[in-house]
Amino acid sequence: MTTGSVTPSRLYLFQLSTSTVPVGAGRTLSMVSGCYLVELSDGRHILIDSGMPADVPLSPGMPPAEDAKNVLEHLDALGLRPEDISIVIATHFDVDHAGYHDAFPQAEFIVQRTHYELARSGHPRFAQARSHWDHPALRYRLLDGDTELLPGITLIETSGHTTGHQSVLLRLPQTGLVLLAVDAVVMQRLLTPERTAWPTDEDQEQLRASTRKLLDIVEREHVTLTIFGHDGEQWRTLKKSPAYYD
Repeated sequence: MTTGSVTPSRLYLFQLSTSTVPVGAGRTLSMVSGCYLVELSDGRHILIDSGMPADVPLSPGMPPAEDAKNVLEHLDALGLRPEDISIVIATHFDVDHAGYHDAFPQAEFIVQRTHYELARSGHPRFAQARSHWDHPALRYRLLDGDTELLPGITLIETSGHTTGHQSVLLRLPQTGLVLLAVDAVVMQRLLTPERTAWPTDEDQEQLRASTRKLLDIVEREHVTLTIFGHDGEQWRTLKKSPAYYD
């Protein structure tokens, strides 16, 4: 991909589904599943994650998803087809983030090397979606740590939720810097240095280190907007496709 002066021009948030998750003692948590589309200044498109596959059943005890609209339906609503996606940034291969990767065989996939190698080794965490992210037609570019993909898009290694998770920092023409924390920080209230890991997180110390790393970026770079991966309360306040941030 030739970068030249190509920069991000728009960010679309694809809300794939919502759910109300019981968390004990009569309490619930509003959660959202999402992925992201970046439109470049030359008209090309980058997809960030692809959502839950249609062929994976709900985990026991999980409520059914509401307002479901998959990534292909979101793209179609914008007049786009899978072949219009030049790059797919894979933040990680959890089933709710990698379930439609095989719908984009023309794209180049970008993932952290440590994550790719862990998943390819047969780690059971990533088995549910393996037929989608490990499809033989897909081409991967492996990264080693923080990487500027092109001017205005930086991938940030944020292990902890899982080895080699990556978050995304975007610079938009009007909005300024937008941080997609994804699953490094799934809820806004967890953006704190001494946070406690959730059962779905792999390593608490790495998680805290990655959170401190993101907090430092937010302060140092004057990030305008931080978007948290599954925060249903926050997502209610955000612009969602077909609206966009520019």
